[in-house]
Amino acid sequence: MVALDEKAVHLMVAMHRIVRHLRRSAMTTSLHPTQFITLLMIAESQPMRIGTIAARVPCSQPTATTTVATLEAAGLVRRQPDSADGRATAVVLTEDGTDMVKHVRTDATEALATILAQLSDADRALVTEAGEVLYNLSADL
Repeated sequence: MVALDEKAVHLMVAMHRIVRHLRRSAMTTSLHPTQFITLLMIAESQPMRIGTIAARVPCSQPTATTTVATLEAAGLVRRQPDSADGRATAVVLTEDGTDMVKHVRTDATEALATILAQLSDADRALVTEAGEVLYNLSADL
């Protein structure tokens, strides 16, 4: 196993702290982190099957099923027949789910803007570019 150098450790700690701060700032106190991530993923790629949710969170299929059931009970998602396979179901956002995602994104964007405002223009541009690189890197995880 390759030892992590100091910069990699700093990156991991910083990402964790920022994500934790954004989660607290982004109207997510009523959602467990797995529910929060699931809701955002469904918004980005709906409709989604439970197996796809489990693979992308990542979590077990039973955890994904429980997470979706909790979001469904809260009125944030609903299941519908999968158009590609009539035997399966897909999950989509409800109107309340769409509203929550919009509010979370707005709150998170404002919280992140406050953090980034502390940086110079050059550092802010660097962080923004790195964010795109990290997003693309994480897409297949």
